[in-house]
Amino acid sequence: MEASTVQLNDIALFVEVAKRKSFSLAARALNMPTSTLSRRINELERAIGLRLINRNTRRLDLTEAGAAYMSRCQGLIDEARLAHEQLQTLSGGPSGNLRVSMPYSLAIWLLPETIRDFTDRYPEVECEFDLSMMTASDAQGTPFDIVLRFGRNSDYPVANIDTGNGNGGAPAPRSDGAVVQELVSLDNYLYASDRYLERFGEPKTPGDLTQHQCLRTTIDDAHSHWTLYNGQVREQVPVSGHLAANNMSIAGTLAGLDLAITRMPHCQALDPIIKRNSLRRVLPGWSVDPISIYVIYPSSIQPAKTRAFMDFIRPKLGPAE
Repeated sequence: MEASTVQLNDIALFVEVAKRKSFSLAARALNMPTSTLSRRINELERAIGLRLINRNTRRLDLTEAGAAYMSRCQGLIDEARLAHEQLQTLSGGPSGNLRVSMPYSLAIWLLPETIRDFTDRYPEVECEFDLSMMTASDAQGTPFDIVLRFGRNSDYPVANIDTGNGNGGAPAPRSDGAVVQELVSLDNYLYASDRYLERFGEPKTPGDLTQHQCLRTTIDDAHSHWTLYNGQVREQVPVSGHLAANNMSIAGTLAGLDLAITRMPHCQALDPIIKRNSLRRVLPGWSVDPISIYVIYPSSIQPAKTRAFMDFIRPKLGPAE
């Protein structure tokens, strides 16, 4: 096969492998055998007359030629896919398999009712959800159309984030072609059940928290201080407690069982959990460090199914009224 006979499909296969940095992950995303994918890439390299990918048992790297080829071809493939998606939309609306990775906490808040309504509106979109605890860095190269993660500006594990003004930052491209965007920055407040406060008393100042059971993310020194804000006033308070949980839904449940004071974002999706567990705000004049929700897209060009999903869930991720 000569270079002039290279097929666009083979270029698309190469772009997928280069993005995933894995033949097996790319094969899964493409729904084809790994052996077939490897053979097609070998044929592409023979047609071009250059090695594009260095393969060994531990990792996959692009050659200098492969990196140059990837930089020129990815936009071409993305544009072709977008054109195909737009034609599909004209013929019948968004369709296809949508793969979404999100934390379990966010899934518990968001998925049941929201996804029921989404599938009613877009019956041609098949949704596949991954609720594993992989970090956003681990999610790089995985075959997801959308990766949603919680984070703070100071510790979010992906570079090049544009945090914007707290109302959804502008997309920030990364070196691998993926795009990171802050969807929303949520105020964080303190909550407890009425029975807990009746039993142990209600804190009147941030310093009173030292006398209470406070539910932290983990039981270690790094999470044993809460920073509270009241306008321009800032106080850092040492906190302790018998329990820790890194799942916000579980934290709400534990607080609803009268076990501790917990931090919870002020979010429309979370509001039913706060009401269901009969929680009320503690130290109403104060808030703790805000938390943001970020989205990672595999490229700057988003197909119709991706745009439809994000447009549908974005209002649910906004602050509660």
